[in-house]
Amino acid sequence: MKTHFINRTLRCRTLLTMAVLGGLAADSCPAQTWSNYGRNPQHTAIAPAPAQRLQKILWSTPVDLQPQYTGDSLYIHYGSPLITVNNTVIVTVKTGAGGGFRMEGRKAVTGALIWRQATDYVLPAHDWVPSCGSSLTPDNKLVIPGAGGTLLRRNDPDHAGITISRLAFFGIKNYRANPAAFNNSIKICTPVTSDNRGNLYFGFTAATGAPLGLKSGIARVAPNGAGTWIAAAAAAGDADIKKVAFNCAPALNRSGDTLYIAVNNLSGSGFGTGYLLALDSQTLAQRSKVRLRDAENPANNAILPDDGTASPTVGPDGDVYYGVLENPPGANNFRGWLLHFNHDLSQVKTPGAFGWDDTASIVPAAAVPSYSGVSPYLVLTKYNNYAGSGGNGVNRLAILDPNVVVSDPATGAKVMARVITIAGPTPDQDLVDAGYPRAVREWCINTAAVDVKTRCALVNNEDGILYRWDFTTNKLSEKVVLTQGIGEAYTPTIVGPDGIVYAINNARLFAVGEAPAPALTK
Repeated sequence: MKTHFINRTLRCRTLLTMAVLGGLAADSCPAQTWSNYGRNPQHTAIAPAPAQRLQKILWSTPVDLQPQYTGDSLYIHYGSPLITVNNTVIVTVKTGAGGGFRMEGRKAVTGALIWRQATDYVLPAHDWVPSCGSSLTPDNKLVIPGAGGTLLRRNDPDHAGITISRLAFFGIKNYRANPAAFNNSIKICTPVTSDNRGNLYFGFTAATGAPLGLKSGIARVAPNGAGTWIAAAAAAGDADIKKVAFNCAPALNRSGDTLYIAVNNLSGSGFGTGYLLALDSQTLAQRSKVRLRDAENPANNAILPDDGTASPTVGPDGDVYYGVLENPPGANNFRGWLLHFNHDLSQVKTPGAFGWDDTASIVPAAAVPSYSGVSPYLVLTKYNNYAGSGGNGVNRLAILDPNVVVSDPATGAKVMARVITIAGPTPDQDLVDAGYPRAVREWCINTAAVDVKTRCALVNNEDGILYRWDFTTNKLSEKVVLTQGIGEAYTPTIVGPDGIVYAINNARLFAVGEAPAPALTK
């Protein structure tokens, strides 16, 4: 009977995994692109092709011409690189000390510059520098944040000499009539997300007295340029809510009819509280909401920091994952929680034990050979445990089972079970000397690229090295040294259609892959 049960369980898991893989293949992202933060509108971060071997740096280019260091740290979130269906790499470059951005299109194999385009986008007031996050539409148009809450649309991101058009969610005629008024009062504060029909979504801030009665909220722009918006307070049904959490890239379910976004009660940047919203993707009317609460102390509201990059991830089954900080601060070693909900946010499910400044990646269960459970997919997150904040400094990555509950060793809270974890390999000598003998440099990703075909993830570390985490052996099987391990910001890793791996380290984008085959000689 036991053997029969095990065989039946494995068969069910296989069928579920096949369904998940089919769902991922049918997601709203053209097969060979990396079109959004986290690759697609669900932010699953699954690579479009097997990653090349990490043998050498193929090329690199700055993403910040005037990086602002605090000691050896960079308090900034760089925009995710994008890759077109024709394998052009789109790079966002910060040009000034306090802002200013341009976009570059580069050839994937050589890094050769194809075109360069400035944007007049202006950052909102901030602590950590928010990301300037662009998006590619399904018909291969590049959409870039612009001034005054507008978007710049490049019709062909693979070639130079292309005409650029401007879109405004409040009407382009209104913008043209008085651009200075909008430029002074409206600022985009999240990456732009494109759905599978080319509709565009983002959060924005609006100063008091902004034109047209605009208030900080969520905007939608259709492919024909028609716009819709809703104030964050109206979307939440709570007058205390002020705006969308900075850097929270909107996410959509696979059918595209529901938009997920987080809002908080901050007029400026900082650490607030708020909700995760599920909105009608066409009208932006609220479908449902959930007050975000601390996983260990659910009577307390969780903290939604504008200094992080947590964005919702939508699983293949429609479940939604979103990272917050704990309340009271430090009660979970400043790890936060990866909160977990069903599709309509009516059911609070088991959280993960780390959520701060991270967006979960999806891992089909079949990609982890040692896994013997029945969940069709797993989630990958950072799993740092910060020394000096109650932790031991053993900073890890983890793959978690969203459907198995265990007690967290640090807090006793009920959390997702760890399937496999891996610690950073490089000792953090300052912390070792301070009495944390096992302390290691932390993982500095905010969304990790998952390579399903070769069963691995591509992950960036504070030690300046890009690693391949092999799920089969649970080892860091390959690595390439990018920098000396200073100036690390929390940034994404991505993979192109040819398997080249991209990572940002110390204000530069690095393309990593295989050395070309040697030429044959007679």
